[in-house]
Amino acid sequence: MTDSNLRQALNRATPAWGGWITGPTLLGPEEFARAGYDYVGFDAQHGYLDDADIAGILRRLEHVPLGTLVRLPNADAAPIGRVADAGADAVAVAMIESADQAAAAVAATRYPPAGIRSFGPLRPGLGLDPAALESRVSVFAMIETAAALWDIAAICGVDGLAGIYIGPADLAISMGVDAVGATQHPAVLDAITRIHRVATNAGLVTGIHAGNGKTGYAMARLGFRMITLAAEAQALRRGAAEHLREATSDGASDDETGAPLS
Repeated sequence: MTDSNLRQALNRATPAWGGWITGPTLLGPEEFARAGYDYVGFDAQHGYLDDADIAGILRRLEHVPLGTLVRLPNADAAPIGRVADAGADAVAVAMIESADQAAAAVAATRYPPAGIRSFGPLRPGLGLDPAALESRVSVFAMIETAAALWDIAAICGVDGLAGIYIGPADLAISMGVDAVGATQHPAVLDAITRIHRVATNAGLVTGIHAGNGKTGYAMARLGFRMITLAAEAQALRRGAAEHLREATSDGASDDETGAPLS
């Protein structure tokens, strides 16, 4: 089996840029792909997505050159196994604070005796080889609490972990800092830099939820390899606001690329 789209993107010299999906939309992932993004993350922690939504969208994206990652609220094996069976390239497990929790997340994607995943691939294109099925799923531990900082070296040393993914907002809150503009706070930025350094030294991919292009640029300068820039609603709002600004200003552009309405 060839590398997943996400792994191919991460193997390039440049950062992998991502969008974020919070609701059951088919247009969002495809438009992120058309815009040149490398992957999309599906939010099964905070978003309005269930297993069926994610499985359906993943099947729709089977032939779209776009990596896929699913964020899950914890290391519970059943939900992780279901999205892996549906063909997700990776899972990002939230609120990891210990090596044991990270190991549990990895075990949920591996078949016995290495793990506890049950066999049941849902997409014919994935094949039936257990070794290939478990090797294609990358596991990211989300580091987003001050408690995780105490065990970051041990977490990064967990066998089978592909990388870490930082959630700056939760990390900031756990440190007593405002979530808004978290990456600009010296203490939070210092923690982010430390996590990146430890993970990189352990040979892991470092990812982060930047939330906008300006922060994404700054995180790329720090060396992060997987950077999420915007959710679908955020991108739509920004585009809609720009169209409205153009329509209500004297300097409206004559260069329109959208299809006519009639």
